[in-house]
Amino acid sequence: MAGTDGARPSTCPTLLYTDAKAAIRQLREAFGFTELAVYESEDGKVAHAELALGNGAVMLGSKGTGSRFDELMKGAGPTGVYVVLDDVDAHHRRAVEHGVEILMPPTDQDYGSRDYMARDLEGNIWSFGTYSPAIGG
Repeated sequence: MAGTDGARPSTCPTLLYTDAKAAIRQLREAFGFTELAVYESEDGKVAHAELALGNGAVMLGSKGTGSRFDELMKGAGPTGVYVVLDDVDAHHRRAVEHGVEILMPPTDQDYGSRDYMARDLEGNIWSFGTYSPAIGG
């Protein structure tokens, strides 16, 4: 599921990290994201990065850049992101192999999904599951 199917996602969660380079590494290695772009500022901070999984993407950057978004996000807490997968168990095994903190192992839900939850290096909660919202009707 790494990479995209060529379509541009219409929604991209955007996160800021104290150590954005470590976050990118964890998202790639432990969660299977594909790095699409990383732009660094002159001081070596991540000004903007884009990573994809399936037909979705996440954008991220470093805290403390002084950008308008950085200023508006000051004091914001961790966030939660849900990612749709076909094989939750294989994805979970990969995350465990990379030492990710697992908050809930793969679990069958009453609404038919199979999900697991993990915490990234800076406290954001990532949920991975088989449930996919029906868009468009």
